[in-house]
Amino acid sequence: MEHIKQWIKDYPLLWSIIKFLILVVLVLFLVRFLRRQLKKSIPNSVIRYKSQKGVEILGYVLLVIIAVTYFTGTIKDFTLIIGLFTAGMAFTLQELILSIVGSVYIFLVKVYKPGDRIEMNGIKGDVIDVDSIYTTMMEIGQWVSSDNYSGRIVKLSNAFVFKGPVYNYSQDFPFIWDEFNLPIRYGSDIDLAKSIVIKVAMNTLSEYTIKSKSQWNEVVNKYYIEDAQVEPTLAITLTDNWIQFNLRYIVDFKRRRLTKHMLNDRIREEIEKTNGKVILASTTVEIIKIPKVNIDINNSEKM
Repeated sequence: MEHIKQWIKDYPLLWSIIKFLILVVLVLFLVRFLRRQLKKSIPNSVIRYKSQKGVEILGYVLLVIIAVTYFTGTIKDFTLIIGLFTAGMAFTLQELILSIVGSVYIFLVKVYKPGDRIEMNGIKGDVIDVDSIYTTMMEIGQWVSSDNYSGRIVKLSNAFVFKGPVYNYSQDFPFIWDEFNLPIRYGSDIDLAKSIVIKVAMNTLSEYTIKSKSQWNEVVNKYYIEDAQVEPTLAITLTDNWIQFNLRYIVDFKRRRLTKHMLNDRIREEIEKTNGKVILASTTVEIIKIPKVNIDINNSEKM
């Protein structure tokens, strides 16, 4: 015991650092313990997630206060110390600091939350976690067509919320507009083709249309935006090769690929039932008629 006391007297600075590290470990242990308790006691996943993130942020704030008061011995110089610390570390740790500030900004402003589908810094995916430094996403697209998962989990710095636009597919209005084109051959029954496309679209998309109307009204009331049509619409364009049908419709942001498949398949089935009255066009070359060529053999022999 006497050796320990003597060592403390001989190395006061080292002993002070050790005590500070012990306090840091205790705070981190307390944060981890509280997060586990919240995970066990709160059944609601949204409230549980926000509570755990709140405890984590409070833990970082407490560590900063402990560091200042421990090494200065007073809280009066807190503002000055923070200013000097920020000026000294801004260049070397600017990305880390911006990431931490970004996490607070995301949490307070509700830029996005776990479960949202976003696109940020050119990467699209579903948010599965937001911590104090990174946003973790399940990636969509890349070498995979449409809105399918690629299988890669991507971690993006929270600093990117300040460096470019963040596209949110699900916040306030969890629907998106989608469209596709149908080439109809000239000579087809166009009125019949139009009725088929609209009928299939109305029947297939009725659930999305009803749900999206009420939510779109909330968006119009909340933001400065004009009203929009959520029912399926059909536009026709005459081209050199065929009549192009453009179907535009609203769909759940997570069911875009499946809905497009259902629409195409059902429209195909209905067109096949018309027995040739409506025909889909293609880019293949079709020879309709070979011109007749008259050759006068007698005149050619005389010459």
